[in-house]
Amino acid sequence: MRRRTLLGALGAAIALPMAARAQQKPMPVIGLLGSASPAPVAHLVAAFRDGLKEAGYVVGQNVAIEYRWAEGRYDRLPALAAELVARNVDVIATSGGPPAAHAAKSATSAIPIVFSASDPVERGLVASLARPGGNLTGVGILSVELMPKRLELLSELVPQARVLALMVNPTNANADRIVPEMQEAARARGLQLHLLNASTESEINAAFDALVQLPADALVVGSDPFIDSRRAQLVALAARHAVPTIHEWRETAVAGGLISYGASLTGMYRQAGIYAGKILNGAKPADLPIQQPTKFELVINLISAKALGLTIPQSILQRADEVIE
Repeated sequence: MRRRTLLGALGAAIALPMAARAQQKPMPVIGLLGSASPAPVAHLVAAFRDGLKEAGYVVGQNVAIEYRWAEGRYDRLPALAAELVARNVDVIATSGGPPAAHAAKSATSAIPIVFSASDPVERGLVASLARPGGNLTGVGILSVELMPKRLELLSELVPQARVLALMVNPTNANADRIVPEMQEAARARGLQLHLLNASTESEINAAFDALVQLPADALVVGSDPFIDSRRAQLVALAARHAVPTIHEWRETAVAGGLISYGASLTGMYRQAGIYAGKILNGAKPADLPIQQPTKFELVINLISAKALGLTIPQSILQRADEVIE
């Protein structure tokens, strides 16, 4: 009898931890859906992870991330989003503007989605900034809205320029809004504006060749995740062809671009990470208002300006948030 009692006690002792393990909640998984390639946005992924950490989640300890990258081919995004939905991730975070956000929204109405995208209301991602509704929330990137300001800055930087070029990615829905707004901004300043389309590496090269043939005096790079991810290529081509160029993000000016004007990308992705963590903690996307950037960075690279033979006007230098020397 005592032997049976002892065996029963041992069996119970073994069964208890096994039952406890069986009841443990598995580590939550965030699916990160990106429009571009991973290398150029590694610092943004790091900022996203910093935001997660602030919300109490450390990757590899109590949360995991599965990545899907479209490598600039936006037509791949729907299939990649469907993979994450089939994986039954707990949250989908999107990187790379409206294309990734729309792909995620089309793939699921149940899994919470945290996006970083421009014009979220106008693009039909959410009902309003204050109360998004549905399963989406995130950070609104004011990029398209700042395009006329970039043209203004470039015109001030190169006052003798009368012919400008605008590079856009025609596969990005944002191009439909960027082009007419920039044409109007150019007309208001008495400038000619030529459109250059580029959605691949080779088309970016061809666009610079066309720019030289026009010829255009300066270039405005349109807001687009793929084009932005090719910052090294853009900087090298602008230097080779001696074309003053204005970019959207600080990262490109740091990499050697002449000038940039836009919000802080790292700040926005950190906020997206905080929101993803809040959702894992039980918050509903519909109750998390869309965050909007409040600070915009004007960055000037004096090394590139000197190489181009440009003298930066004091009126611009005094407004700069960062000057690279």
